Amino acid sequence: MNYNLSFIPARTQKPREYGLTMVMDKGLSMSEAQSLIESSGQYVDFVKLGFGTSLVTNNLKEKVKLYKNAGLRPYLGGTLFEIFIIRGMFDDFVKFVDELELDLVEVSDGSMELDNHVKCDYISKLAKRYTVISEVGSKRADVHIPDEEWINMMKHELSSGSWKVIAEARESGNIGIYNQDHSANTKLIDDIVRHVKVENVIWEAPLKSQQAWFIKMLGANVNLGNIAPNEVISLETLRLGLRGDTFFQFLPDELK
Repeated sequence: MNYNLSFIPARTQKPREYGLTMVMDKGLSMSEAQSLIESSGQYVDFVKLGFGTSLVTNNLKEKVKLYKNAGLRPYLGGTLFEIFIIRGMFDDFVKFVDELELDLVEVSDGSMELDNHVKCDYISKLAKRYTVISEVGSKRADVHIPDEEWINMMKHELSSGSWKVIAEARESGNIGIYNQDHSANTKLIDDIVRHVKVENVIWEAPLKSQQAWFIKMLGANVNLGNIAPNEVISLETLRLGLRGDTFFQFLPDELK
């Protein structure tokens, strides 16, 4: 920080086990990626190359190297994993990851139907070579997953080798852990928090209101994902109580 204020919550330091910020790169240019690093790289843990963008991104290897050299961990979006899997190309997916020299992979089944036991088998195989993050929840609004099933899938995937599990919301923030009006699905989230260690869950929260809601509920070091590149600094101010939405969150009662 540029000034030493009192009553600022302690933030975990990189490399972090929790308090993670995952940024969504949906096709940044090299100069935009460099700007992200210069403006807020110290607050970014992971950069997800969203959905299938890595297959059509210019200078992909150079961008991956840029992120890695800056201490950010890039990885391919879970939808790309599904794109390979539905075509029966698991070995090709592994080859592509290795060609990019990535050490982090995401396993998801948000677009295609994949039996959770099969998904966990993929997680186990990949966990022998990489750090695995798996995503739970469908990207389709017409697919309802009971709360108990969400919890069981998260537990199974963590026990199969996932380092963290992502709670699905899409980049629109109106699916899965959110309602159609972007408000939190509080019953589902409360059930997850009761049964899964919050340090092991990355909550997708693309909107400011969602980020503030999770910080108020779970603290400054909640894991948050699908953050827009130009919102990283804004998110950090929310985490530290430096924005109106969380202004009073970390102050003692006598100052409120």
